[in-house]
Amino acid sequence: MKQIDRLRSLGLFDARVPRYTSYPTAPIFSPEVGARHQTNALAVLNPDEPVSVYLHIPFCERLCWFCACRTQGTKTLSPVESYIGTLEQELALLKDILPAGLRMGRMHWGGGTPTILPPPLIHRLAQAVRAVIPPTEDHEFSVEIDPTMVDPDKIAALAQEGMNRASIGIQDFDPKVQQAIGRMQPFDVTRACVEDLRAAGVHSLNADLVYGLPHQGIARMDDTISKVLELEPDRLALFGYAHVPWVSKRQRLIDDEALPKEVERYELAKLAAQRFKDAGFDAIGIDHFARSGDTLARAARTGHLRRNFQGYTDDTCPTLIGLGASSISRLPLGYVQNAPATAAYIQRIESGTLAGSRGHVMTEEDLLRARVIEMLMCDFRLNRPALRQAFGDKSNIVDPLIAQVATRFRDYVELSENYLDIARAGRPLTRIIASWFDAHVPDGVKYSQAS
Repeated sequence: MKQIDRLRSLGLFDARVPRYTSYPTAPIFSPEVGARHQTNALAVLNPDEPVSVYLHIPFCERLCWFCACRTQGTKTLSPVESYIGTLEQELALLKDILPAGLRMGRMHWGGGTPTILPPPLIHRLAQAVRAVIPPTEDHEFSVEIDPTMVDPDKIAALAQEGMNRASIGIQDFDPKVQQAIGRMQPFDVTRACVEDLRAAGVHSLNADLVYGLPHQGIARMDDTISKVLELEPDRLALFGYAHVPWVSKRQRLIDDEALPKEVERYELAKLAAQRFKDAGFDAIGIDHFARSGDTLARAARTGHLRRNFQGYTDDTCPTLIGLGASSISRLPLGYVQNAPATAAYIQRIESGTLAGSRGHVMTEEDLLRARVIEMLMCDFRLNRPALRQAFGDKSNIVDPLIAQVATRFRDYVELSENYLDIARAGRPLTRIIASWFDAHVPDGVKYSQAS
């Protein structure tokens, strides 16, 4: 049987499994875990351990059709400025809850479009965060940048507030593809943005690409990659487009017939990975790439790579505090998500409580399964001695699952006394293999394909 047929038989092209940026994943969060749990967990944080902060800006001047993020369109700054006021109220609530002396090791602004903010709002928001959670000396501040919604003044303001890493949204540079997804972004505009970032002293650059978009093919993808490499980024993320028009209504504007078929998607991803490898990038996990000297590549080599809501990271902060509508906090108790709808988030904050609306309290078994899945997603290796050291006899509950995976994926994994390793040829199956350790994925997903 050809490899592509074997991969298909194991569910590569039709198994619908999570990306595992968390475990458990957000769809199983419960409304029984909310603001009260959020408040109690934040109040007892260890002030000696720096935290990460994620801040969500849900506004866009244009709504890209491929996007399934929590965003809303606006043509004026009025709702944006009002939202910043609500974030300041949320920060004031946090100030009364957080232990004294807490510091911020990382901060990331995502969206939506954070660069919709003009310089005065950039300064106002950054200073409001620092007033409540001061940064450590070696903190990292990253921002998602839309090159069509930024200018030298905005970049200068972000740099003045400490931004030292920028994440550029590219997706694809071909005009036909861009038109089909409602995101026109000329290469010259993107290159000018990169030049402005470097002129402002922001030299650490990540670029996001998407494969599986309408009208993409080998030639178009190859040309996009050549242009991306001209920008000389330090990191690259290559995400597969998820067409879920029943979830994101704007995706109904995309022509289903123009989407590449599953095998074509696979070939696009293979092409990109090879081009990046040839250009000197290390493959990081299932969908990231980094220069060998980058901290992400070093984390992968030394076993310190981690997985969070932004994808792969070298962030070692145990706690992530999410601010803004739909943001998810990772706390010692587990996860709490702010109210996803902007109006509901604002209402909760204005009532004088935190905005947590649903979440999940982790059990010891959850923590074990989360660590197993993170090992597989980051290292392609399940380390049994490390699990025994961390969880004791409790780690034995995954032994039957390890045996099942070793049988089911026998051509693509290697089982020894201490390790379950995913072979290089089996790495496209990583999320599917990880799903076998997910207590919340229906068995029908795992067993949907014949052996």
